[in-house]
Amino acid sequence: MPPPLNSTPQDPQSESEALTVSELNQRARRALEQDVGEVWVEGELSGVSRPNSGHVYFTLKDDKAQLRCALFRTRARFVAAPMRDGDRVKVRGQVSLFEPRGDYQLIVEAVRAAGEGELLAAYERLKARLADEGVFANARPLPFPPRHLLVLTSPTGAAIRDVLAVLAARWPLAQVTLIPVPVQGREAAPAMISALGLLNRQQALDPSRDAILITRGGGSLEDLWAFNDEHLARAIFHSRLPVMAAVGHEVDTTLADFAADARAPTPSAGAEQLVPDRRERLHRLERLAERLTRAQRARLDTDAQRLDHLRARLRHPGEVLAARRQQLDQLEARLRRAMRARLDQERRRQRHLHQRLALRSPDRLTEQAGQRLERATQRLHQAMPRALSRHRERLGGVVRELQAVSPLAVLGRGYAILEDERGQVVRRAADTVVDQRLEARLGEGRLALRVLDERVE
Repeated sequence: MPPPLNSTPQDPQSESEALTVSELNQRARRALEQDVGEVWVEGELSGVSRPNSGHVYFTLKDDKAQLRCALFRTRARFVAAPMRDGDRVKVRGQVSLFEPRGDYQLIVEAVRAAGEGELLAAYERLKARLADEGVFANARPLPFPPRHLLVLTSPTGAAIRDVLAVLAARWPLAQVTLIPVPVQGREAAPAMISALGLLNRQQALDPSRDAILITRGGGSLEDLWAFNDEHLARAIFHSRLPVMAAVGHEVDTTLADFAADARAPTPSAGAEQLVPDRRERLHRLERLAERLTRAQRARLDTDAQRLDHLRARLRHPGEVLAARRQQLDQLEARLRRAMRARLDQERRRQRHLHQRLALRSPDRLTEQAGQRLERATQRLHQAMPRALSRHRERLGGVVRELQAVSPLAVLGRGYAILEDERGQVVRRAADTVVDQRLEARLGEGRLALRVLDERVE
């Protein structure tokens, strides 16, 4: 606030000696250049820009502050370091001030690499840990095209304009809802996490028909750092609705890209992947319509040809009845001929059976059997005396032979057979004992004997 009118100015400079802005910036530049002079500064590169002039503009930063730097073309050609966002470098330069804008800056004279940037190293460590935990395992198919596309991005950024332009050109039927969230700064990640939670609680949204697109345009590593937030990556991984991430340009890769179900290199490419091209669909419909027309024509031609063929085969009912009547007459004539032939065959068979029956009459068979019996009786009466005579002669010869070898015949000549009480034949005197009773069998009769003395010679 300007000092009161009745107050005395505290500034030793009088009001009449007020400086212009240019004069103040000039004094500040001289003071910075004289008091600080040339220094070495270490920090992380960010926002590296190379316009056509050949100069290089970038920001040197640490976790608490940042410094704008300018590397002019005459010195840039002597710098061997690649100078990429996230690289940690040491620069030597003159502290100065850009008078037209009043920007405090460092005019760089030399650049040396100082190792990997802090942010990039933290990014790689977090990426490896989330990958080990399986946070990057999502690969669910996105509906194509989605019934309802929910876009999480800044409402004023170029990304939403690119997405809406692509959707309008490719698929005007797409239903798109913009969920405005900050996409840069400390509040960006919490806002996107909250929006994801809100959308996943909407029961009207179907994971098989609706999808979420998280997008923003390109920028430096720190500009995109909100999309490397660990909690945002986990929220994307646990999302009930499938998520596509389209953050930055093709060279930009964030943890949100890895955690999402699908990734697109740019916002426009993401919109192209989510919806079909209506021109291609129209062209395909035209080709299908042509194929359908040709198929219809071919079907009609085939049916017309078949109809002509059937019409040629179609006959008047009177002709059909006449043909059937003629066929019936032919069948009747064939039936009569078959009946006559069958009757003649049965008559011939009857006569044959009658002749066979006459030849095999019971009376005749009985008479023939009686004649055979009478002849057999005569032969039997003639054969019996001869057979008896032969059997008598054979029996007489057998008796004579038997008498010749019979033991009884031997006994008849005066021999005897001794037997003990058990009926065993006694062959040796040693087989007997004194007072043993024996029985002698003679040619005629038997004698009871008793052993008086046992002599063995």
